[in-house]
Amino acid sequence: MINWKILNNEVYLYDGTFNGLLSIAFYCYVNRSIPYKIATEANYMSNLLESIKFMPTNEVNSERIFNGMYRVAGREAVYDCYNAFLSGNINKEMPILKYILNSFEIGSNICNMLSIDYVLEVVKLRKNVLMEAHRFDGLVRLQEIGNNIWYASVHPDNNIIEKVGQFLKRRFPMQNIILHDKNRNLAFMYSVLKPNSYEIIEVPANIQFFAFSEDEVRFQSLWKTFFKSVAIKERTNSKLQMHFMPKKYWQDLIEV
Repeated sequence: MINWKILNNEVYLYDGTFNGLLSIAFYCYVNRSIPYKIATEANYMSNLLESIKFMPTNEVNSERIFNGMYRVAGREAVYDCYNAFLSGNINKEMPILKYILNSFEIGSNICNMLSIDYVLEVVKLRKNVLMEAHRFDGLVRLQEIGNNIWYASVHPDNNIIEKVGQFLKRRFPMQNIILHDKNRNLAFMYSVLKPNSYEIIEVPANIQFFAFSEDEVRFQSLWKTFFKSVAIKERTNSKLQMHFMPKKYWQDLIEV
């Protein structure tokens, strides 16, 4: 593998997008050096011992890195890096950067080289993201707010709104969907008038979507009544319940 020059105390800041990280990868590849740390501009806390350099997103350079990695290392390597990038882990950038840069020398075999620390970390991040997305596929509770518009709020650890939104879009193609990630103030928007597309937009932190329809209010009441009726009070096991349904998800459940 290439012996990359490590720039001690050098911190690269970027805009937090995948293309932004790919732009950093291009810069590092050209200069044969990697920074001490990478952080988003919004979340970085200044340190007198660190030298800061903002790396702007360059769409041309990011596309060159993406296409080159796809050609040399294959789809699975790109898939690993992109899904790892969706992680909420604040230290995700450096292992992803090392994975990208070294994939140009190692090739497609990099996906299986779990003895390398940064490869193992990327795989762990990817698995965590996909596992949470799969969990939310069955957890999201759509609620009607009128005119065939269905709304659901979620509080995921990772940025999985697009993956879950695409699942809902395929599952309910005849329903207008708003999936609201309250942790990141993002909303996945799907309209039946445009069945082949969707949007992900930023929304205000205090935004309130419309009140539920009358039918929705009635169905929620029936569901809560059913949920309470089938429960056996004497056999309540809160610890086991939290094991199968972690408490952090309860705020988005109708019956809790």
